[in-house]
Parts: sequence; C-alpha cells; structure tokens
Amino acid sequence: MIPLLAQRRLIGVVHLAPTPGAAAWTGSTAGSSAAMARSLEGAIRDSRAYVEGGVDALIVENFHDAPFVKTGVEPAAIAALALAVDRVRSVPGVAEVGVNVLRNDAHAALGIAAATGATFVRVNVHTGSMFTDQGLVEGRSSETMRERARICPEVFVLADVHVKHATPVPGEALEDAARDAVHRGRADGLIVSGVATGAPPDVARIARVRDAVGADVPLLVGSGLRVDNAKALLAQADAAIVGTAAKVDGNVAEPVDVARVRALMAAATPVR
Repeated sequence: MIPLLAQRRLIGVVHLAPTPGAAAWTGSTAGSSAAMARSLEGAIRDSRAYVEGGVDALIVENFHDAPFVKTGVEPAAIAALALAVDRVRSVPGVAEVGVNVLRNDAHAALGIAAATGATFVRVNVHTGSMFTDQGLVEGRSSETMRERARICPEVFVLADVHVKHATPVPGEALEDAARDAVHRGRADGLIVSGVATGAPPDVARIARVRDAVGADVPLLVGSGLRVDNAKALLAQADAAIVGTAAKVDGNVAEPVDVARVRALMAAATPVR
C-alpha cells in the first residue's frame, strides 16, 4: 500500500482560483500580485477547513482554469500551482500534499512536486487515449515515468482509469485500461470516477477495476463520494478524493465547509 493511503481514507481537493492567463483570471498588469494573493489565501482557508474537519491529505489543482489546455500548461499557471502547493504544505496539520495539473500535464505536476516536496501527482490520462472537450488526449506514460525517475523518484503517480469528462476510444474495456495503466504504464495507484465532477462512479465499476488489477493495487474513488454513498464506495476502494461534497451546500464553487468535512470523515471512518 502507498504510505499516503495507509492511514487515510479521504484526500481533500483544493480547487485553486483561476491562475494567471486563464480565461477567468481577474488580475491585471497592475493588480496581478493582489489577485494571486487572494487565490493563495483561498487555498490556505480551504486547507485549514479540511484539517479542522479531520482530513490531513490534500491535492491542489487548477480546477478554475477551464477551458483547460490539453498539455503543455503555460508557465504562469505552473508557477501559481507551485506557490499554492508550497503554501498548502505549510498549513499546520497538513501531512501530505499532491498536485494535478489540468488537463493532463504530468511533466508540470512532477516538476512542481520536485520543487515543493509534494508526495503524489494525479494524471488524468496516463496510458491510452480519451476523447475530451480538449480533443483527443493521449497518455504519455513513457515520458512521465522517465521524468519521475529523473527528478523525483519518490513521488507517487495516481492514474485515472477512463477519466471523467471524457469518453474512451471505441472497443477499449475498462478492465484492459486498468491493467495497462498498472502493468505497462507502471502507475502506483488507480482512480475511478463518475462521468463528471461531483458525480459518483457505480460501485460495480469500481469492483470491475478491483477484479482486474487485484487487491494489491491502491484504488481510489475520484469523484462523487458523499455521506450517503461513502460506505458502499469505500467497501470497494481504499480511499477517495473529495471536493464537491466538502463545499458549502455541495457547490464546487464555494469554500470548504468544516461541518461537511466532518460528516464525510464520520461516514468514511467506519469502513476503515
């Protein structure tokens, strides 16, 4: 088992505000530093709320940068994410921090991890290809794993299987994609999500991936875990990445709600 998951059932998502250059960026030539400061304050606020609610492992992502760049994310966004990861790591009580550079820039994520001490990265398309709103996104596992070996060999790579907001190429079975990600792509763990942000995967879907790769491969729920379905989903998976359900009124655009985090932890803890 990955040490990150050995004692943790929930990983909280810190949805960073739009980074410089994104379509929704609100900074200006004169006010960019102030806008970035507000973004970092929001990341710290949400991190503290997660910790207060009992979640000490977090992942930072540029969620509000939509529409996303397919790969080769701009330097300004990478710099903003690195700053955010560094700030989140400094929040008292935070034990582990990861990063996801949307849409699929694993190289940038590994570079951020190497520079900041983040312990894991999420890669949306690690092996194979997926049809997405960015077009065809192709996995680059050979480059990703070589880059990890070169700059941060201790960082764990968690790979999505048939990632959300995407459609697999015709004829590719979920089980085959899972096996390829582990055995050919050498991912350290797999993530199974629903069709979109905040949407849970079917329990049967998680079970299919578990059966395909065996009990020794760490398996995470990547979206949609709520108080009412935590027991069923975590009966099949080792952990879950939570974001939407932890926010005020379950709205992904709102701040993290400590009470909702506590409720999620209570729902997940008995399964452990």
